[in-house]
Amino acid sequence: MNPEPKKKSMKATKILKHEHQAILLVIGAAEKEVDYIEKTGQIHAKTVREMADFFKSFVDRCHHAKEEKHLFVMMHERGMSLETGLLAVLLREHEQGRTYSRAIAAAVAGRGAPGAAAILKARENLDAYARLLRAHIDKEDNDLYAMADRILNTHDQKSLCDAFDKVEAEQIGEGVHERYHAWIEKLVGE
Repeated sequence: MNPEPKKKSMKATKILKHEHQAILLVIGAAEKEVDYIEKTGQIHAKTVREMADFFKSFVDRCHHAKEEKHLFVMMHERGMSLETGLLAVLLREHEQGRTYSRAIAAAVAGRGAPGAAAILKARENLDAYARLLRAHIDKEDNDLYAMADRILNTHDQKSLCDAFDKVEAEQIGEGVHERYHAWIEKLVGE
């Protein structure tokens, strides 16, 4: 996995796209876990717990926070609706993703091996989450970020980059981004 791009004079949308690449690597691993569960009836509970932590901390508290608290707000200020249209759809998908993420975490909570019902719940929610995020990321990368690049000026992009740095520091803490990137490399075997 490539290290995070340098943020000086970078577009905020490029930072978000880079984070999407990391998220998609974990989604690929989640899809493999779904296949493994379907074939064996077993689960790699520790790995799925780590995925659930990544979904909650990196995807939601960091990446989605950057979008919801900063990018979407700025795009709304530039005329896009939060109640209808693309931003409304994306916000609903963020909420749906949170529901799946919580269900995944609940299914593998605790230290012991989950039972058959919990394994089934984990599989169903991992599969649903992976499908949701693949389609969601496609919408953002190909539609939303292109719109953002058209309507946001250089000052807006810089302001967003600064806000993103603040989100990382306040929401997940210093060095956590890097720790997740190292974990992803281990997870996908790069």
